[in-house]
Amino acid sequence: MGKKAVHFGAGNIGRGFVACFLHNSGYDVVFADVVDSLIDRINATPEYKVIEVGVEGTTEQTITNYRAINSKTHEEELIEELRTADVATCSVGPNILKFIAPVLAKAIDRRSPNLEPLRVIACENAIGATDTLAEYIKDRQNTPPERLEDHHLRARYANSAIDRIVPAQDPNAGLNVQLEKFFEWVVDKTPFEDVGIPPIQGINWVNNLGPFIERKLFTVNTGHATAAYHGYNRQKRTVYDALQDKHIMSEVRGALTETKNLIVSKHGISDEEQTAYMEKIIKRIGNPHLEDAVERVGRAPLRKLSRKERFIGPAAELAEKGQPIKYLLDAIEMCFRFQNVEEDEESKELAKIMSDNTPEDVVTKVCGIQTSEKIYPQLVQCVKRVQVDSREG
Repeated sequence: MGKKAVHFGAGNIGRGFVACFLHNSGYDVVFADVVDSLIDRINATPEYKVIEVGVEGTTEQTITNYRAINSKTHEEELIEELRTADVATCSVGPNILKFIAPVLAKAIDRRSPNLEPLRVIACENAIGATDTLAEYIKDRQNTPPERLEDHHLRARYANSAIDRIVPAQDPNAGLNVQLEKFFEWVVDKTPFEDVGIPPIQGINWVNNLGPFIERKLFTVNTGHATAAYHGYNRQKRTVYDALQDKHIMSEVRGALTETKNLIVSKHGISDEEQTAYMEKIIKRIGNPHLEDAVERVGRAPLRKLSRKERFIGPAAELAEKGQPIKYLLDAIEMCFRFQNVEEDEESKELAKIMSDNTPEDVVTKVCGIQTSEKIYPQLVQCVKRVQVDSREG
């Protein structure tokens, strides 16, 4: 039997990034999703294209050997696929991990002792996403406590950092996915070393993932979101349009210079190396071939304002060190102003939280920042400004 991977989330990142690498590495891919129309289309379409675009031209790859299962209505079928799979990956969004954990737990519990452990890798824009998924899987609601003792014989979990810009797609593209040529997929190899590292082309296997995750999250995601939120508040249509505005470009450069200071001092990356990386990221997020609406990039502001995310995470650490955070605070304020945006539930929830709570409560509830932290009073002032403007508006 050939190699098999189950991937949760058959959206653009799943099809265009993760499944593409699995396919190129010789895996049959089983997509797990809950959208009937998407599942039907995948099962009715024997191949699709992954189109990489850049200033130097366009290349295409054809993806085959896949199928899809509805994880909501065909759970037993999915459990059977997972029970015999070599690898399980996901790109569902950090908030959905708890919903895919029960079926993974059932499948892992039923794995034969003759099989190698299932290699589980969460491919999410979040620090320690695979650890989070593993915690949900091992929770007593999903796995009986007495089964945890030899759980490591049935499953292993490795954190990863993924980096590839996948913009909104043409609604007539079918299953085809257009994305940027640049990619980075870094995975912690240590949990797999004694059982064998899965042969997946394109992965950079490392012993210490921390620097890669923070460098990516605090540069790519911070920069992208800074451009989007400033762009939204200045009525720009796309991130590309936003970066043509000198004021917004200076805000993006300012925020990334601040995060650069943290990355250089914390992870021993040289100033020259991080500056070059920063310049590359600014060029990538401003790629005119990958136009992306500011509303789409800015969606889910509550998650992006949370404690370990792209703004509060680096800003809180820098504040403790007495380092400048002016531009990060500007971006945080713009994010707080991203309210009641069409088709974004979190922006509507943010508006309600902002209208129903004191600035102090907002900072604690949304950002997870305690009164003892140095950034706390600056965030309170930031929220106050937004609340005052909302009332006056």
